[in-house]
Amino acid sequence: MFRDDFVWGVASSAYQIEGNDPEDGAGKMIWDTFTEEGGILDHTDAYVACDHMHRYQDDFKMMRLLGVKAYRFSISWARILPEGTGRVNEKGVALYRDMILEMKKNGITPYLTLYHWELPQALQDKGGWLNEEIIGWFGEYAKVVAENFSDLCTHFFTLNEPQCFVGLANLQGIHAPGKKLPVKDTFQIAHNALRAHGQAVINLRKYAKQPIRIGYAPTCGMAYPASGDPADVEAARKVLFSFYNPMENWTWNVAWFSDPVFLGHYPEEGLIKFREYLPKITKEDMELIAQPLDFMGQNIYNGYMVRAGADGEPEFVDRPAGYPKTAAGWPVTPECLCWGVKFLYERYKMPIYITENGMSCHDIVSRDGRVHDPNRITFLDKYLSALQCAVDDGADVRGYFEWTFLDNFEWNKGYTERFGLVYVDFQTQKRIAKDSAYWYQRVMETNGEVLSVNQKERPILFLNPVFKQMIWGGERLGTDWHYQIPGEGTGECWAVSAHPNGDCTVKEGIYEGKTLSQLWKEEPELFGNTGLDRFPLLTKIIDAKTDLSIQVHPDDAYAGAHENGSLGKTECWYILDCEEDSTLVIGHNAKDKEELTAMIKEGRWGEFIRELPVKKGDFIQIDPGTVHAIKGGIMLLETQQNSDITYRVYDYDRLTDGKPRQLHVDQSIDVITVPAKPAAACVKEAADLPKEEKNLLISCPYYKVWKIDVAKQISFPQEHPFLIMSVTAGEGLINGQMIQKGDHFILPCGYGEVELQGEMELIAASI
Repeated sequence: MFRDDFVWGVASSAYQIEGNDPEDGAGKMIWDTFTEEGGILDHTDAYVACDHMHRYQDDFKMMRLLGVKAYRFSISWARILPEGTGRVNEKGVALYRDMILEMKKNGITPYLTLYHWELPQALQDKGGWLNEEIIGWFGEYAKVVAENFSDLCTHFFTLNEPQCFVGLANLQGIHAPGKKLPVKDTFQIAHNALRAHGQAVINLRKYAKQPIRIGYAPTCGMAYPASGDPADVEAARKVLFSFYNPMENWTWNVAWFSDPVFLGHYPEEGLIKFREYLPKITKEDMELIAQPLDFMGQNIYNGYMVRAGADGEPEFVDRPAGYPKTAAGWPVTPECLCWGVKFLYERYKMPIYITENGMSCHDIVSRDGRVHDPNRITFLDKYLSALQCAVDDGADVRGYFEWTFLDNFEWNKGYTERFGLVYVDFQTQKRIAKDSAYWYQRVMETNGEVLSVNQKERPILFLNPVFKQMIWGGERLGTDWHYQIPGEGTGECWAVSAHPNGDCTVKEGIYEGKTLSQLWKEEPELFGNTGLDRFPLLTKIIDAKTDLSIQVHPDDAYAGAHENGSLGKTECWYILDCEEDSTLVIGHNAKDKEELTAMIKEGRWGEFIRELPVKKGDFIQIDPGTVHAIKGGIMLLETQQNSDITYRVYDYDRLTDGKPRQLHVDQSIDVITVPAKPAAACVKEAADLPKEEKNLLISCPYYKVWKIDVAKQISFPQEHPFLIMSVTAGEGLINGQMIQKGDHFILPCGYGEVELQGEMELIAASI
C-alpha cells in the first residue's frame, strides 16, 4: 500500500494552459516563435490556450472540489525575466504569487517547476541551450524564483524532461525552437542543461527564505521484462540503463541524463560510445551537476518489453497485433510503472515522485452534458496498480502527479489531443469534469484503496464440466449439447460441482485450472464469506436414455450420522426435454411405515410407486425422503445440495458386469417420508413465465432457483453470495461476453450489475 503521507496531485505547464495578456509585461518565448512559423500540427497557437492566467481562481476552486491536494506547475521564465536576464517583470511575479496564494487558499500544496521548455526568445537569439552562458542565465533565473516564491513554496523541480528539449527540440526539430543540429551540438546542449540544473540547485538553496526541497524530473520509455524470470529481469534492467538507441535518437536514455545528477558521473558505456561527440567534461562540471537533491522526479507514460535471448543478450519483444494504445498512438504498458520505478530506485536510491503520467483520449461531450472517458479510468487504474506493486516491492515512491488537470495546448500537436481530467471547450472556455476526475477523486480520498490491485477481481467463473457414464445414460449430451463426452452411456454432466467425486475446474482467466473446491477455500470472498465448510450446491444435466433406479435421498441429519458427515440431498429438476407422455416417479402409496416396509420387501412396485405425467418446462422439487425416479427419454437440469448420497430402493433387476447393482433397502426404509407428499404439490409449470424477469421457481432452506427468459435484454444486480447460471437454450451476451446453450458459470459476490442480451433461457441458483 501507499504510505500514509503519499502525495496525490495533478501536473501542468505554464505555456500549455496560461495564455497571454498584452498588458502583463511578459517576454516572447521560443514557442511563440515556433507557432508563428507554422510548427503546430493544427496551425493553432497558445495565445489563449485555457486562459488560465485569467481563470486560475475558478480553476483552483475546481481542483479543490475534485479533491486535488497537490499541484505541480511551471512558471514561465520569460514572464518573470522578459529578456531572460536582468529586468524582473513585477507583474509576472505578482501573477504567480497570487496564483500560489490561491492554490494554498484552496488547500493545494504547490510544487514549482522552473523550466518546462519555456525558454525566452531573447536567450534563444543568443544561442539558447547551446550557449554555455545559459548556466549563469538559468542560475540567475533560479535566484529570482527563490527570492520571490520560496516563502510560499517548499518543493521545487529544476528541469522537466531534458530528453525532450534536447532531442525533440534541437535534434529532431519537431519542438521549439525547431532545430536539427549536429549530434555533437546536442551533447553540448545536454551537458549545459545538466550544469544549469546544478547551478539552479545552488541558487535555490542559497536564496531561499525557508528550508526547501529540490528535485529533477527527467523522462524515458521504461524497459520491463517479458516475465518474472531472473534472466528476463536482468535483460530489461540492462536495456534501460544501456545504450541501444541509434544516434539519431540518442537522447532517449536514462543513464546519461540521471547518472551525472544522482551518481556524480556519466556512465562509462556512454563515454565510450559517444566519445567522438562529447564536449570537454571537467571534474568541476561533475561537481556542479551532482548537487545534493532531496528526491527524483520521473515522467513515465509507456515502455517496451525485453527478454533474454538464447545468447544471453537482451531481445526486444514485438507488441502483439492490435495492441492497446492511447489517442496519441502511445502503447498502453502499465508494467513500465512497476518495473521502471523498481529499476530506478535500485540504481539511484532516491525517493521518487511520478511527476507525469496520463492518457490522451478522444473525449467528447455526451448528450447528457457529461464527458465519459472509461478508457482513461482503466488506463490510470492499471498504471497506478502497477505503481503500487513497485511500492509493495520496496520502492520509495512519495507521490504521483497525473498529467493533466485541464485539456490544453499539447505542444506541436496543438489542440488535437486531450490529456485532461477536465474537459475544456476552447471556444467558450467552459470546463467539464470528466468521469475520470471523479474516479481519481476517490483514489486520492482513499489513498489508492479503490484501485483494482486492492480489490479482489470479480470475473465470471466459467467452469469445465465433469461427465459421468451411467448404465442408463445416452449420447444426447454430445449430440444435442455439443459437449466432448467420454462416450456412449454418458448420463450426467456435473456442470457446477465442488464435490470430491467430480470437482469442476475454472475454464479461463486469473483462476484458470483451479478447482471449485480449491477456490472456495482459498478465495472465500468470491462466495460471500459464507463460513460454510464446502461449496453448498451442485448443478447437473441428466440425460436418461432409460429409467433411473427408484431411489430416495436422506436429509442432513441422517447423512451426517450415517454417511461420514455428508450433506443430505434436497434437489429440484427443470425438464429440458422429454418424450410425449413422459412420466416421473414421485412419491409412493403406502399409508404408514409398516405398509411401506411390506410393499418394498415383497417387491410390490406397481402398487407402491406413484407416477406423474410431465412435460418440457415443468419444475419439480424433490425433498429428502421423497421416493423418485427419472424415467427414460427425459433430459433435465438438476439443482441440489452438494451431495452424492443415493439410496436405491429398486433397480429393475438390471445387471452391471453380470451383477445386480447395490441396493440400499434398509437405509431407504429409514428415510422415506410416510405418508408421501401429494405428487401434484411437487410440480410447477415453468414453461411460459414472464420474459425479461428473474422468475423465482423455489426458495427453500438450501437454495433459491430462478428461471430467466431473455427475449431481448434484462439487467439486475448480483446481490447474492454467489449466483450459479446455466444457459439451457439459445445464445446471447452477459456483460459483453458471448454465452450459449451448455455454458455454466458463477457470478461471484460483488459482481455488480448483470446485463443479459439475446434470445436465451437460463436457470440461476444461489443459497
